[in-house]
Amino acid sequence: MTSWPVQEGVFELGDLPVERGGLIRDARLAWQTHGTLNAARDNVIVYPCSYTATHEGQNWLIGPDGVLDPERWFIVIPDMFSNGLSSGAADTPDFPRLVTLRDNVLAQARLLASFGIDRIAAVYGFSMGAMQAYHWAALFPERVERAIVVCGSARTALHNRVFLSGLLRTLEAAPEHLGDGRFSAEPQAALKAFGHIYAGWGLSQDFYRAELFRTALGHPDLETYLQTDWEGGFARCRAANLYAQAMSWLHGDISANDLYQGDLGRALSAIQARVLLMPGETDLYFRVADNAAELPHLRAGQLRPIPSIWGHRAGSPAGLPEELAFLKAAVRGWLAE
Repeated sequence: MTSWPVQEGVFELGDLPVERGGLIRDARLAWQTHGTLNAARDNVIVYPCSYTATHEGQNWLIGPDGVLDPERWFIVIPDMFSNGLSSGAADTPDFPRLVTLRDNVLAQARLLASFGIDRIAAVYGFSMGAMQAYHWAALFPERVERAIVVCGSARTALHNRVFLSGLLRTLEAAPEHLGDGRFSAEPQAALKAFGHIYAGWGLSQDFYRAELFRTALGHPDLETYLQTDWEGGFARCRAANLYAQAMSWLHGDISANDLYQGDLGRALSAIQARVLLMPGETDLYFRVADNAAELPHLRAGQLRPIPSIWGHRAGSPAGLPEELAFLKAAVRGWLAE
């Protein structure tokens, strides 16, 4: 039990056309809220999900002493399409081959409208959630006051896309693959390979050199760590959903729409929100250099890299006291200004 109000539900969107063709039949958007919406409806933080995450998996940082305080803010966690709770490729007939981050954010905007919410005090996101935060700020520049981008970017970098291409090709190589990211059965061998590929990118070279999987996480050896944390984790996922969300990530770009016509600089310059960029110093997906290149285009931005050798994991630092303290201080300071 929490000491603050928590609600959850499913928002019915009907048949939802998506921007790159096709529609999500009987589209459903799962959600969870924390805290109380004030009378002015202006204390809202939107907290989109990261890759494979659900609201239950990422609400750990919410609390009176947490990164996001539900006693001050009304925090809305919308579940990304294909995360296992909202409509997804694994359980929706004729699910589109590509559902973009823009499609997700537009659906989230409809959810917020159902609460009577128009103004957004902040959008906070980690990883793919951070990319959605950037999309919110670019698509609704007059409605979003702050965007907190933790280990994310405005456009998926080429090196990041190479990683994602490896994941997609691994799933496509499975004998169970039917084409377009659909499977006749769960491809267990491919999912095992998927986990091992991910393990090489999710943590830094420095993490492995220091053997933190042993000294900090308590695994007796590397093989046990890979099997327990990575094989086991992805074995619980549906391959079609992993494929669909990887496609969303691969095509992430706040400027890839009619509004900005692929001009990333123009999209960044249109953002009116104050943007806090918090890359991990050793993140292999979303590099500090990517955010540093975005910063000059922003009207009001700040770059605060997270000092850590935990790679991408530094941006979701459950159990990492130093990284969590850094994140909490930066985010609470940004929200207080």
